[in-house]
Amino acid sequence: MSFETNVSTRMARGESLYALELLPVVEQAAIESAKVMGSGDREEADQAATTAMRTAMDLCDINGRIVIGEGERDEAPMLFIGEQVGRPDSPHKVDIAVDPLEGTNLCATGANNAITVMAVAETGGLIHAPDIYMEKLVVPARAKGRVSLDAPVGDTVRTVAECLQLKVNEIVAIVLDRPRHEETIAELREAGARIKLIGDGDLSAAISAAVRGTGVHMVMGIGGAPEGVITAAAMKCLGGEILARFRPRNEDETARCIRMGVDPEKIYSTDELAPGENIVFLASGVTNGDLLRGVDLFGRGARVNSICMAYASNYIQFVDSIHMEDRTRAPMILR
Repeated sequence: MSFETNVSTRMARGESLYALELLPVVEQAAIESAKVMGSGDREEADQAATTAMRTAMDLCDINGRIVIGEGERDEAPMLFIGEQVGRPDSPHKVDIAVDPLEGTNLCATGANNAITVMAVAETGGLIHAPDIYMEKLVVPARAKGRVSLDAPVGDTVRTVAECLQLKVNEIVAIVLDRPRHEETIAELREAGARIKLIGDGDLSAAISAAVRGTGVHMVMGIGGAPEGVITAAAMKCLGGEILARFRPRNEDETARCIRMGVDPEKIYSTDELAPGENIVFLASGVTNGDLLRGVDLFGRGARVNSICMAYASNYIQFVDSIHMEDRTRAPMILR
């Protein structure tokens, strides 16, 4: 069955094949951004990923609308909020949230944990979030329903440790290395948790917290709201939990929240950020990370490591793909 065939119909039936058919969208973005890894130019890396992702979407039999993207129409040439992607004559209408390159600085400097990301849902399946800050707490499935965004940091650490049957000093919490998190970092240290400070990539970190074996157990702090919605799509598929609250910095941002129908004082749950029943989440590694390996470019192609998830069918799969550029010669998997 081809990549172009009625993917949204299968999504509505909860079939996991839909996720695999959309996988080339994030894979192509990962490959193109990996080609400029380490260039020092974050804008070039982001543009490469965005262009590749937008081009790949046009191969999908979907009538898609970007609800989380690169910004407003006047801020981004493509994948802007409200943009129609795919095929306008397709009857399969979906909402799409993208981060063409999460960790543009990471890719530009060759640092770990840069990924390309897309979440897809039925119309209305993903909240429309303004591009402002959001306070977040992400925990794995075994701690779902046991934590509170307003609880003291020490209590949260102890609760997560109890749920995971670990000692407090075995818990690893990821926090963005920002001045605004100095108090949170101090409280984590006082509680006895171990801390991994990151410069960028809280979405990748959040996914890692919900996957066993990554060595990450929780993520907390203030980051971007769009990334929070995409994280919610992943948490829904993984069974983890994100609790979040919008953090407008001024009256204009508060007004934007109200215009977009979100409450800046409310604590949102996973299901409120991603209420859809037919959610698909896809991510490919660009550089090596806690969750995914980075793109391996070789003479005639690229090797890409990805994760595909479909909520309706309880489907999660890690995928290792080879993309060949020269189809006239036999594939060579090993150098």
